[in-house]
Amino acid sequence: MTFLIYDSLTKKKQQFVPVDKNNVRVYACGPTVYNYAHVGNARMSVVTDLLIRVLKTIYKNVKFVSNITDVDDKIIEAAKKEKVKIEDITSKFEKIYNQDMLELNVRLPDIQPKATEYIKEMIIMIEKLVQNQSAYISNDNVIFNVKKYKHYGVLSRRTKDEQIAGSRIEVADYKKNPEDFVLWKPSKEDEPGWESPWGRGRPGWHIECSAMSEKCLKTPFDIHCGGVDLTFPHHENEIAQSCSLVANDCEPSEFSKYWFHNGFVTSNGEKMSKSLGNIKLVNDMLKEYSGPVIRLSLLSSHYRQPLDWSKKILDQSKKNILRFSKVLKDIENKVDTNNLNQNDNDFIRALYDDLNTPKALAVLNGWFDDLKKNSSSNENLVFLIKQALQIFGLDIKRNQSTNTNITEEEKIMIEKMIQEREIARKNKDFRKADELREKLKEMRIFLDDTSGGTIWKKNES
Repeated sequence: MTFLIYDSLTKKKQQFVPVDKNNVRVYACGPTVYNYAHVGNARMSVVTDLLIRVLKTIYKNVKFVSNITDVDDKIIEAAKKEKVKIEDITSKFEKIYNQDMLELNVRLPDIQPKATEYIKEMIIMIEKLVQNQSAYISNDNVIFNVKKYKHYGVLSRRTKDEQIAGSRIEVADYKKNPEDFVLWKPSKEDEPGWESPWGRGRPGWHIECSAMSEKCLKTPFDIHCGGVDLTFPHHENEIAQSCSLVANDCEPSEFSKYWFHNGFVTSNGEKMSKSLGNIKLVNDMLKEYSGPVIRLSLLSSHYRQPLDWSKKILDQSKKNILRFSKVLKDIENKVDTNNLNQNDNDFIRALYDDLNTPKALAVLNGWFDDLKKNSSSNENLVFLIKQALQIFGLDIKRNQSTNTNITEEEKIMIEKMIQEREIARKNKDFRKADELREKLKEMRIFLDDTSGGTIWKKNES
């Protein structure tokens, strides 16, 4: 069987052919950590997680990298507003983001690089772009000259006026062309900054992903993921600067072979925005709905289509999850699923067709209907259902065992114990750290130590 993927660059659905079938490489633009993740962030994470799961049914080695942007004007603004250090903001929201995504059963990427850890690589890239005249210095800024790159605009297919209007960076009089974008900018004394050939400053937004994807995956890699809102200017600019390191007529496919974009999320038919007050935060939703319910809701529509978010879709997903749980309850231990192997079936075929989740869910629902009618004599059907749930990332057991069932007092106690353990680890008191971990384990609290801090979850099973 072949895997079909819609390539946003060519605007065609085509057979996925990896650069190296023994080393499939995928990159996704991660969060800017200054606030809670909203449902739009979650859709990208869940859809990309499903993509990785499906790829792993075909290829033995799939490497997934998704970054953390921890230096940005919005982060600086949030830190000033809260009157705290920037590191306090970024470490807090990186941890919350990873915790929220874990509740949606989104696996951590193989590498989760932070922008501030790759400043050296960014400076080297920018130096090369200046040397080959793809970039210029103006008013202490280093600016990329879009006219130098032959294929600029090929991904978003925007006109020049649309490119200017859609730019995240405000048009400045020191740019040669209004659509040019910043690679490096000077930092004020109270702002984060690094020494560079152009003075103390910090990177522009776009250069971060070019540097981190090149360092962690090497180019060309196979698939670049992100929300459709990132197509322009972010992904367009990534292509321009990365390809210009090779030549000003370098084809975009020399950076990433395929581009994978998920559609917008709306709220009751309206665009989500702060001004309308309709942005839905994952952290808030998890207080009312379980992770599997939210995940199923995010996968209920085809990833490329707009998803209209509402209480109705969540309640319907909740009913489906409860139905799945009820049917599986009596046959839970009848089939060993530790060594699942993908088979040629309708569910798999639907996912191999550009992640057609509505069709895959229709197949899954049909299987549950058949199983409900005759649960005792169809072991193969049970196997197929459990395999499908695993690939889909729907951990039905967790529906009734999420962190939402923990009282506020319990949560405070758990967080305190985790903090004590972190202090013990820093002090190299590993005996105490291990004792605290075991105590938490006895409470059914399981820990995952990440670069953004310790993530925990409760497992009732």
